[in-house]
Amino acid sequence: MVLGRTSLALATVTWLAASVAWADEPMAQIQGVDDRALREAIQRALSDSKQPPRSRSEARRRARQAGEDAIAVLRAEGYYAYTVEPDVTEGDPPRAIVKITPGPAFLLADPRIDWSGAPPDEGVRQRAAAAMRLTEGEPGRSADVVGAEGRIVAQVAKLGYADVAAEPREVVVDHADHTVRPTFKIAAGDLVRLNGVEVVTKGRTNPAWVGRLAPWVAGDVYDPEDVAELERRLRDTAVYDSISVSLAGADKATAEGYRPVVVTLSDRQARTIELGAGYSTSEGAGVDARWIRYNRHKRADTTTYALRFAKLEQRLGAELSLPHWRRPQQTLKLNSSVFRNDTDAYNETGATVGVDLTRRRQTTAYRTFGVSFDLSQTKEQVNRNGSIAGRKLNLATLAGLMAYAWDFSDDILDPKRGWRLEARAEPTYVAGDTTVPYLKLATQGSAYLPFGKQDSTVLAARAKLGAILGGGILDVPASRRFFSGGGGSVRGYAYQAIGPRLSDNTPQGGVSLIETSFEVRQKITDRWSGVAFIDAGAIGTDKTPRREDFRAGAGFGVRYDLGFGPIRADIATPLGRRKGDPKFQVYLSIGQSF
Repeated sequence: MVLGRTSLALATVTWLAASVAWADEPMAQIQGVDDRALREAIQRALSDSKQPPRSRSEARRRARQAGEDAIAVLRAEGYYAYTVEPDVTEGDPPRAIVKITPGPAFLLADPRIDWSGAPPDEGVRQRAAAAMRLTEGEPGRSADVVGAEGRIVAQVAKLGYADVAAEPREVVVDHADHTVRPTFKIAAGDLVRLNGVEVVTKGRTNPAWVGRLAPWVAGDVYDPEDVAELERRLRDTAVYDSISVSLAGADKATAEGYRPVVVTLSDRQARTIELGAGYSTSEGAGVDARWIRYNRHKRADTTTYALRFAKLEQRLGAELSLPHWRRPQQTLKLNSSVFRNDTDAYNETGATVGVDLTRRRQTTAYRTFGVSFDLSQTKEQVNRNGSIAGRKLNLATLAGLMAYAWDFSDDILDPKRGWRLEARAEPTYVAGDTTVPYLKLATQGSAYLPFGKQDSTVLAARAKLGAILGGGILDVPASRRFFSGGGGSVRGYAYQAIGPRLSDNTPQGGVSLIETSFEVRQKITDRWSGVAFIDAGAIGTDKTPRREDFRAGAGFGVRYDLGFGPIRADIATPLGRRKGDPKFQVYLSIGQSF
């Protein structure tokens, strides 16, 4: 036992010694810099070396290179009266050193703009001067001077001078009073007014449609943000391989002096086929196929024909998406499908048609209004006078939709920071073998918090609430109730397994819903990561679920990054099993669980 401990200690010492020997070391040692922040900035600028110099000449070369890097940092921080001396130690092996005397920090004095050619109007000149953001008496850092010039040019361009250019600036470094006096030489050019849009494409897009997307009218003063917004609107459609939007040259100006904006478009392939698959032990396997056609109507539209074949759901449908419909940032979607759902709670066969109108209010905020009409036949089990009986319902359902969504996360499939929130209201009227009007409400939010080195650990949380108002548990058809359990809600349980059940163990569903999830996502390698999670949820037959309705599941999983998103595999077990609940469940799909 003693021998084993001794061997372990020797191995540890050997490993530590090797680690020290293999550790990178700075190219040179810095001497003479008392200011801690300046010293650290210089050290960060020096490259590391895997091994010490093998000769004095190599040490001198490293010292000279380190001296040049130190000078660049000193000038960047406003030290111009420096002394930098590369040197080599007398030891063996020799080491490169750099002796530095920074001298006093030089301060900004009298920053100003000289206009080359005709200057712009007084208001533009004042805003250009304010854009410098250089204050007399502050350190004369070179990066601040260069940045000020860029801000001046950007500000003048935004005010309509599209041809503005910076000529070589003049920076006087005065060693007598230790000042830096920058003078920016700016050629503003003429004020530019915009004309329409000139479309260059070999594709199918209608130029008149592109012209209607422009956020300006002929005669408006040029604003680079307007040109960028037109490009964003075209990119949002996702039907082009490449997009270029730029102001035409002065030679393209009209008699009034207006200049067009040139839009160059390259269409993506007219048709694509997408295939997908998923699996869970509770819901079985499922495959999806989509045939997508782009730009059939010459206005960046998308037509999708979709087929889903799974144990619980079979669906064949089509959808037409018209981006920027009647106004920018507004998408119209027309959809129809025939479907069949075979679940433990009900069987449903039918057809549906619908229309949704989505308006993007901000970059990450959306508002949707819609309406759908279904014709369906539902078979379900009910409790009548203490016994279970089946009922068949032929129904016509008219449902509205009002939804708001905010997405401030950093990634659709693999979010690591930020939050999401969605709220939905669906006023519904069911007619046929049963008649009931009701309002279905649901809201769901999730948040993501990274920490650790390079955000290697992410805490993720989700909460969902739902309620049906105006309809009781027996009034609302089973296919329209809330259910919980499975890969998208509470893992570890079978699909629809959480909530009240009939005496034969058939899920009954409910009119109220609560779900929560919490995950710890830990990155292991560049591609692999692990997840530990716990989910909980409850379905209630009244306004809110009861305490005894709650069920929880816990488990772990692995993720493999495919580049565009992770493929996930989870295994979960129910905590507090009931009759019919499995010991565990396995889930495979693409993307994080939420």
